[in-house]
Amino acid sequence: MSAWTRRLALAVFAVMVGAGMQARSQDAQKVQTLRFEADKAWPARPAEAGWGQTSGIAVDAKGLVWVFTRAEPPVQVYDASGTYIRGWGQKEIKSAHYLRFDREGNVWLADIGTHTVMQFTPEGKLLRTLGTTGQAGCDETHLNKPTDMVVLPSGEVFVTDGYGNSRIVHFDEDGKFVKAWGKKGLGPGEFDLPHSIVADSKGRLYVADRTNQRVQVFEQDGTFVAQWKDTMIPWGLWITDKDEIWACGSSLMSREGKKGYAELPPVDQLVIRFDTAGRVLARAKLPQGRQPGQVDWLHGMALDAKGNLYVCDIQGKRAQKFTPTGQ
Repeated sequence: MSAWTRRLALAVFAVMVGAGMQARSQDAQKVQTLRFEADKAWPARPAEAGWGQTSGIAVDAKGLVWVFTRAEPPVQVYDASGTYIRGWGQKEIKSAHYLRFDREGNVWLADIGTHTVMQFTPEGKLLRTLGTTGQAGCDETHLNKPTDMVVLPSGEVFVTDGYGNSRIVHFDEDGKFVKAWGKKGLGPGEFDLPHSIVADSKGRLYVADRTNQRVQVFEQDGTFVAQWKDTMIPWGLWITDKDEIWACGSSLMSREGKKGYAELPPVDQLVIRFDTAGRVLARAKLPQGRQPGQVDWLHGMALDAKGNLYVCDIQGKRAQKFTPTGQ
């Protein structure tokens, strides 16, 4: 290679490196820093509505806010202003985790105490149970501390079978077992606490693989698509009608020398917005603690049509509303 050719190659390499660094810098600059202010008057919780460890929160199509807590009643419904609407579930629920809705507006609850996922009417009538009540297992009819579920427009259900088993379980629209995939491990398609799940408008599945500190992406047949690592420890997921994927949790933590749940206690409390390719679009750091406006073991999150953020935490034992204040 001549001296001129070497100089040309070095120049081209320098331009490529510079362009790559500039692109990465521009990408980093595009990440919004979100700011929220706590609405400390929300909700107007009546004395008969208790709060324990509060694991689930969701906003339905009517804008009502549903809280799933380890107290009585476990299911509590509020409007956006904080007015208490109703509560139910004392007879059926043993230990609340996450809750979701289907296309008809029915409520789906993951109960790690009964090892089941249950479908209810909005008024609290039990319609269907997936798993065998009170019996843990790992087969077509048993779950083991299931954590979350997503119900597709077709009526098919995908369950993160989560604390006891490290798998995803697929049921058809009639509640019949279709297939399951996953086992405990670090590799693609393996899990260490599949903790939350959502689906985008194309039906692709996103799983918060909590202790492995990543989000994994799958097709409905279980085909591994991608994993989002080196960003955060995802606890709870929420997805908007625009396919914006939100995750709450904490910053990454070292697993070296730790047994069990290496992500406990969380080092901080984060909310991050991703696109469906895993790019970080925006992030917010919430104050950590147990005072109003702070969160402790942030576990679940949801957003309403106005961009208000609703969160719930385990150690803080409550649900809170945060209003956006800009970048």
